[in-house]
Amino acid sequence: MKKLATLFTQSYLEMKKLRTITVCGLMAAIAVALSYFASIEIGNYIRIGFSGIPNRLVDTLFGPVVGGCFGGALDIIKYLIKPTGVYFPGFTFDAVLGGILYGSFLYKKPLSLPRILLAKLVVIIVCNIFFNTLWISILYGKAFMALLPARVLKNVIMWPVDSLILFLVTRLLHSSGIFKTIYNASY
Repeated sequence: MKKLATLFTQSYLEMKKLRTITVCGLMAAIAVALSYFASIEIGNYIRIGFSGIPNRLVDTLFGPVVGGCFGGALDIIKYLIKPTGVYFPGFTFDAVLGGILYGSFLYKKPLSLPRILLAKLVVIIVCNIFFNTLWISILYGKAFMALLPARVLKNVIMWPVDSLILFLVTRLLHSSGIFKTIYNASY
C-alpha cells in the first residue's frame, strides 16, 4: 500500500513541472489530430483507433494522477471540438479511471508486453466492459445483459491488438531516446 501511495505522490509532484504541462499539451494536440484521421474500421463494431496512444504515453511518463487528469480533460476537449452523440459524464469518469489504472501499471516500471497486456486487461474489464456497458445501458435504455456479450467479444478481439500497438510505440520511443529526453528536460 505504501508503494501505491508513493506512486501517486510522485505522480502528483509531476503536475507541478512545466515539462509535464508542455508534454501534456503536445500530446493533447496529437490525440485530437489522430481522432480525426487515424482509425481503421473493421465492420460495424470494431475500430482500431490511434488517438488513445498519446493518453497512454502521458500515463506512462507521468503516472496515475497526471494520467487521470489528462484523460478527463482530453475527453471533454475532444467532445467540445468534435461532438459525437450526447455528452455523458460517465464516459469522462471512464477516461479518468483509465488514466489512473494505466498510470498505476506503467509509471516508473519496466515496459514489457506482459505488463501492458495486464494493464489493458484491467482497463477492459473495469472501464470498457463494466462501466461503458452500464453507461450505454443508461443512455439508451437497453438491458445491461443484452449489451454485454457483444461488448465482451469486441474487447477480447481488441485486447491484444491495442496492447501490441502500445508496446511497439513505447518501445520505439524508448529506444529512440525520446522518453529519456523528456525525463531529463530541465524546464
